[in-house]
Amino acid sequence: MRLFWELGKLSFQRQLSYRAANLAGLATNIFFGLLRASVMIALFGAREQVEGMTIGDAITYTGLTQAVIAYLSIFGWNDLMNSIYSGEVGSDLLKPMGYFRYWLARDLGRAAASLLLRGATIMGIYAIFYRITVPHGALQWLALLTSIVLGLLVSFGWRFIVNLSAFWTPDARGVGRFAFGIAWVLSGFFMPLRFYPDWFIRFCQLTPFPAMVNTTVEVYLGLLNGTELLLALAVQMGWVLLLALIAQLILKMGMRHLVIQGG
Repeated sequence: MRLFWELGKLSFQRQLSYRAANLAGLATNIFFGLLRASVMIALFGAREQVEGMTIGDAITYTGLTQAVIAYLSIFGWNDLMNSIYSGEVGSDLLKPMGYFRYWLARDLGRAAASLLLRGATIMGIYAIFYRITVPHGALQWLALLTSIVLGLLVSFGWRFIVNLSAFWTPDARGVGRFAFGIAWVLSGFFMPLRFYPDWFIRFCQLTPFPAMVNTTVEVYLGLLNGTELLLALAVQMGWVLLLALIAQLILKMGMRHLVIQGG
């Protein structure tokens, strides 16, 4: 556990050291966030509510989704596949901890720094420009914190699996673009899933993607309560466990392939 913590801390510090990149990313996220908020305001028009969401909820949604872009690496994450192509995977496998846990520790540190630098700042700026929705009560904040962590673990599981494709292809970036592109749409990142037709919502719920973004957003906005809230968190946890299991199985096949190829 100490090694896991130290790896996470090093990754956190490394992410904080990229000052120029962090500032550029923050400025971009804020600009497009305010642009998306303007689009939401125009779409709502004079309507007070759409599918249970007020205009304040919709504006807050744009802020939340912009705030988690870096936290969840929504637009892609190729670190693991790059390590496979560079040969670093050999030394990574010799480390005194499991390969999955090694990358998880690194990702948790990176994500924590991104949430602190970008996520908190973006929501603070939104609070200045708009009257955003804020969670009420300790239980909602606890549920939100739980959902944020579970959402990251679901995202990591998916990204880990996608990156493992590098064991079988000379350039897995195309696979990554396709896989991450699907996640953008089905996670509720572009538009709240509540705004889509029922058949599309049911289809999305068969995938892990809503557990990355949509569930956390709805918990924050207070759209889920009681049994619905507990079920949503249970579904997130279920996807965390399932993706971790699938990742381990694919990793074993990848290791076998690496050995057979003489890597």
